[in-house]
Amino acid sequence: MICLAKLSSKGQVTIPGDVRSHLQLKTGDTLAWNLDEAGKVSVRRVEPIDIDYLSALSGTLSEWNSTEDEEAYHDL
Repeated sequence: MICLAKLSSKGQVTIPGDVRSHLQLKTGDTLAWNLDEAGKVSVRRVEPIDIDYLSALSGTLSEWNSTEDEEAYHDL
């Protein structure tokens, strides 16, 4: 599917409706743009960060949070 859009003088583009539907975009969503070495550009919707999940997860990782662990794994 090819969809066309024009770039405004402010560098803004309206995302075509078919693309918005396919990516399930809604107002306020964040998009990530990727430019590869061949010059190909891709765009994807970025999922919001679930702060509650990350907070719960960080509590389970405390056993790995020691000076010894930092010294052993600092160069990974």
